[in-house]
Amino acid sequence: MSESSGASGGLRVAEIQGRGRAMVASQPIKPGQIILQESPILLYPNAVSRVSGSLTFCSHCFRRIDPPHAETPRCPSCSHHALFCSLACRTAALCSSHSSWVCETLTRLRSSPPPNQDLQTQANFLIAAFNLSVVSPSDFQKLLSLQGEASPNAEAATLHSLLSAISPNFASLSPELTAGLLAKDKQNAFGLMEPAGDGDRSVRAYGIYPTASFFNHDCLPNACRFDYVDGSGTRNTDIIVRAIHDIAEGREACLSYFPVNWSYKDRQKRLMEDYGFECGCDRCRVESHWKDEEEGEDAGMEEDVDEEMEESEGEEDVGQDDTDFPHAYFFVRYLCDKEGCGGTLAPLPPSQGTASNVMECNVCGQLRRDMDAHDGEEEEMSVC
Repeated sequence: MSESSGASGGLRVAEIQGRGRAMVASQPIKPGQIILQESPILLYPNAVSRVSGSLTFCSHCFRRIDPPHAETPRCPSCSHHALFCSLACRTAALCSSHSSWVCETLTRLRSSPPPNQDLQTQANFLIAAFNLSVVSPSDFQKLLSLQGEASPNAEAATLHSLLSAISPNFASLSPELTAGLLAKDKQNAFGLMEPAGDGDRSVRAYGIYPTASFFNHDCLPNACRFDYVDGSGTRNTDIIVRAIHDIAEGREACLSYFPVNWSYKDRQKRLMEDYGFECGCDRCRVESHWKDEEEGEDAGMEEDVDEEMEESEGEEDVGQDDTDFPHAYFFVRYLCDKEGCGGTLAPLPPSQGTASNVMECNVCGQLRRDMDAHDGEEEEMSVC
């Protein structure tokens, strides 16, 4: 392992053989500790969230505007398509993320849209990336430095042809660079999610966070991300990563790239399609030997793990033993029990060096007492 560049919150970026660049604890990390808070260098909307044609979020910070009204600040050139939550956001956007060139390009794109919504979202990314190269060349270089190798593909060719026809500025963006940027986006973008509702959570927008991109995946993560896009303040699009449990100095800090209760087959399929690798973590090594009917019960198994949980009680290094059920304890303690949620629980940040006994779900926001800290008694709390 060789140390690379630095990172805040008790982490450093290091090279790990077989895993590439990774986030490693530079000191002992406590449960709930914020190990990274980072602002995005690039944000762009998910086309699916605009299908209805009625925007309900700010075109700069993506905070919800509910409901828009006559006094809602709007773009002077495309007032029906770009709304802002405040005059400050509009002023900032017109100088950066929604410059006159971006506004004109997006307007033309609406007149000649890509054939499907996925390509529309990718077009939104390419427009934002090209604009980034103009307004912040240093951040554009950070984007280019991220993981993601280009390969010729029909989608990149289609988007390059479409955008070059819409705007002459894209003549300087070669087909190879277009494909390269799309590869960076695919492997490094984080979704800014809509609040949990009755159905599947949808992605409101996507963001590129250079340091957060160094987090590797594990199917039993020791950290999880939170976002508070509808929160107050000027950093509502920050990504916040908190430790789920203790992380020893020198140990890698990992996220799960999707809900931890996904089945083995679904996890492997997503990782191969989106990130190009097969997961060989301790949990996957065990589940790869399960029969199909056992693996199919994966999402609901937290209901039947009391015995395994007792055997695992007190283990901080969850998932390191090749047992028949290495993730039993993790599911009981750190998986949100709200029906249909699938979120991960992490303690609230420590206060004055004292660990919190309140767990927060990173999907639905539910707060509950840590049952281990209260002799197994769970008390749900109202969300602040």
